[in-house]
Formats: sequence, C-alpha cells, structure tokens
Amino acid sequence: MNRKTLVLPAMAGLLAPVLAACGGSDSGSSGGNAIAVGTTDRFTATKDVPAPLDPAYAYDVGTWNVLRQTVQTLMIQPKGGGQPVPEAAQSCGFTDSGNERYACKLRDGLTFSDGSPVTANAVKYSVDRALAIQADSGVAGLLSTIDTVETQGDKEVVFHLKTSDATFPYKLSTPVAGIVNPADYPKDKLREGFSVDGSGPYTLKAETEGGSVSKAVFTKNPSYKGSLTVNNDKVELVSFDNADAMGAALEKGDIDLMTRTMTPDQVKKLSADPGKNIDLVEMPGLEIRYLAFNTSAPTVKTKAVRQAVAQVVDRAALVSQVYGDQAEPLYSLVPATVTGHSNSFFNTYGDPSTSKAKSLLDKAGISTPVKLTLHYTTDHYGAATKREFEVLQQQLNASGLFDVQIQGTAWDAFVPAQRKGSYDVWGMGWFPDFPDADNYLAPFLDKDNFLKSPYHNSDIINHLIPQSRRQADRLAASGSLTDIQDIVADDVPVLPLWQGKQYVAARDDVTGTAYALNNTSTLQLWELGRGVSG
Repeated sequence: MNRKTLVLPAMAGLLAPVLAACGGSDSGSSGGNAIAVGTTDRFTATKDVPAPLDPAYAYDVGTWNVLRQTVQTLMIQPKGGGQPVPEAAQSCGFTDSGNERYACKLRDGLTFSDGSPVTANAVKYSVDRALAIQADSGVAGLLSTIDTVETQGDKEVVFHLKTSDATFPYKLSTPVAGIVNPADYPKDKLREGFSVDGSGPYTLKAETEGGSVSKAVFTKNPSYKGSLTVNNDKVELVSFDNADAMGAALEKGDIDLMTRTMTPDQVKKLSADPGKNIDLVEMPGLEIRYLAFNTSAPTVKTKAVRQAVAQVVDRAALVSQVYGDQAEPLYSLVPATVTGHSNSFFNTYGDPSTSKAKSLLDKAGISTPVKLTLHYTTDHYGAATKREFEVLQQQLNASGLFDVQIQGTAWDAFVPAQRKGSYDVWGMGWFPDFPDADNYLAPFLDKDNFLKSPYHNSDIINHLIPQSRRQADRLAASGSLTDIQDIVADDVPVLPLWQGKQYVAARDDVTGTAYALNNTSTLQLWELGRGVSG
C-alpha cells in the first residue's frame, strides 16, 4: 500500500511519528542485504579542504552525517528530540551550581575499531586536539567555553568551563567533541583523506572516484557499546550528482531511501502520488536559509545598504514562488519553533517597502542603484537554490534601488572563497548543531564565528551571549536572546529568509523511516531496517 508518513511536533523540541493508513510498523529488523540511501551531498578532498571527515575540521550537515554514524560522543541527542542523553558516557552532569564544571563517567568496555580501549585520556586528547588545531571551518567555536579538561583515572573526565554554559551538554553531542583514537589522529594537524576510525555504531569504508566519495559503506560495529539499537547490518550512502538522478534510482529500486536534497517539485509530486511501493515522510525542520554580508566590504559596509536590502526582500513571495508549502518565511535567525524566537526583522521593517528602503539610502547619502553580486552554491542545498537567487535578484532590481547580479559556485570552491572574504554578499543554509536558540546566534555573532565575519558587537559578545548561557531554564533566557535578535535586525550582518521542513522518500519495505532524520537533520542510519511491504 502506498502511504504518506507525517512526523508531527508533539511539543517544541519533540517529535512524534504518526502513520497515515496501514501496512507494517517501523520497529525494524536487522539482517538482510545492505540498505542503500541516496544523497546529493558530495564529499570531496581538495587542496583547500584536505581533511573533510576529520572531526576537528568537519562542519556541515553532510560530513557530520558521516561522523555521527562512526565517531562516538559522550552525549547524544535522542531520536525524538529533547535534552541530550549519555552515549559513550554512562553518566554526565554539572557538579556545581554555576554550570561551570561538567563531569562524565565512561561506559565499561568501550573500544576503538582497532580494539584499543576508549579512555578518559582519549576524550581529553580529542577535545584538546580540536581546540589546538582551530580549523578554519570554525567548528572549534562550539568548544570555546572549555577552559581545561581533567581526567580522573581511566573512566572519568571533567570539563572546567571559562563561564557558565547551560548548553554544554548539547555541545558534547556534536562531532567536534567526538572521541578519536590518538593512534589514528595526529595531535597537531588534521587527518587528510576519507578514513574515519571511532567507536560508534558503524565502521566506514569510503569508495572514491576522482577525489570524491561515490559511496560510503557503513558496516555494523560488533564492538559497539552505547545507547543506540542498530537495526541493520550494513548501509550504503550513495552520492548522486543531482536530485533527478537520485529520484530515478529510487523509482528503479537501485536505492531504498533518498534524503537531502530533494527538489520542491519532487516533494510536491511524491506528496500527491508517491508511486508504487514508495512512501514520503514529512517532518518539521529546523533548517534555515539566510544572506550573509561582509560588513567590511565597500559595497555593504554602510549599514543603510544592508537595511535597505532587508526592507525590500519579500520573504512570503520568495517562499511561495520557489518552495510553496515546504518552507515558511523567517524573521529572525532563530526559527519560530525554538524557545527564544522573536520576529525581530518584521518588528523592525514590517512589510516590504521600496519607499522606506529609498529613505534609508537617501539619509545615508548612498547613490542608487547600488551594485551588488549575490553568491550562492550550486550543488549543496539543492537545485532550487538557483531559482531562489533569481527571485531575490528580481525583487531587488525591481525596486530600482539595486543593480544585482547573481553568481553560482560549486560547494568545494564556494566555502574556501567565502572564508577568504572573497564575497560581499552570499547565501547559505544552517542546520543546527543542537536545537537551542544559542546555536542560531553564537556561531554567527561570537568572536570566533564560523562565517569569519568582521562584524563584532561587544554587547552581544561580552554580555548577552554569556548572560543567556547562564540560564539553565531556556525560557528564562528569552530576554537576552530577544535583545540579540533585535540588534541583528538593526545592524543586519545576516538576513534570515526562511525555515524549511524536511523529507525522506523510501521503498515501503524499509522500516524506521519516521526517525531517519531527527529535528536537527541528523541522519540516523541505525534506525533503518527491513520489514514487510504494506
């Protein structure tokens, strides 16, 4: 039976699966042939990015989805959302009232893939290594509140923090805090290539073509000890050049499931008619898209130019024309479903207005039209990205205030160029490291932000971010978080555009699809199994 599966929010941060129609459960079963999963993510090693899968470097959803299967973390985010729970750790918790000392005790019997034991010293080595390397991806910023790491015997590790950080348990669930074997990962440099060794639920063998991974083969790790139940023996993650080729492979049965990134047209078609023996799974997403500005670049250095862009862009029209009901307009960096969200950009600018934008530019003495180039990546967020930037170009040029060109670049060249400051204005997406408002603000605005942005607001960095992190009750942090969002709306170092849903399409004999992705877009391959078609 064809069916559409909806995963609906039970409450903020939690997901509950609801199956429409009949036909089997998602309990899963191990064994059987490998489950083939399609993706348009590309994993490429280049001169600028020689170590794409090193936990001390990797900082995008695609590479993290490889590492989460293979490199174990002390904590893990539950499949249905909520607070992180112990994974490699047996227990973890703050041991002081100020949230500045966090202690973990390791599980018994943990081993790396070569059989050597996972110890507290290995945990310390892994974290200290990421902090020492300080890769230009900016991922080490997630660990920036750590002062020192202390070990007590082979099983206990204590993190002494520079300041209170109620979000620290979440940060220990991210791959940058993954436990690596000191024998495999050099202390002071990145591990180049595509080899990954850890103590996670799978081992990895990467099949490559021309410097890129064509297939990542995940084999169940017989020595794995942790909180996860692995429902299959092998999963193959197959990279496709585009979503159309991935969709054709699913229809033919060459793959069993496809995930990011499907096109809006594919989702619309599958939603209306999934096809024989194919199910579409729709679930809430915390992905956002935004424009970023190099605030030291001559074209956008003046705040009024950035404010005028914010005043002209029509998010509702953009979403309607490109994504339909698969996305929603977003008026803050923090998604509407995350505690601490504020509609700061709507409160500041209201509805799109050319006259208000012109007034902003006139008061600043800016001659029009302002010439800008908007840069986007052609192959990382899906085929619809080009259309999205065409619509943005049309909106800005139609105002008569801007003369906008757009330029698309492949991801492996786009990222190094952006980090070197080659772009004045560029578009990117953000898949949260963890579902907390802090993770939509600090990575963009803190001193060592991952965008390498020259924008620095001392009140945000020195007062508001630390103040928000002192609140274990995240609702109590809303005041500080709102102040940050209001400052961003006024200064416009970034311009939020929309937040999206997420989708998986699968053959209907694949079980566990309701949890194939969690609410931070983490691919949870261990949830997949083989069952009986409905």
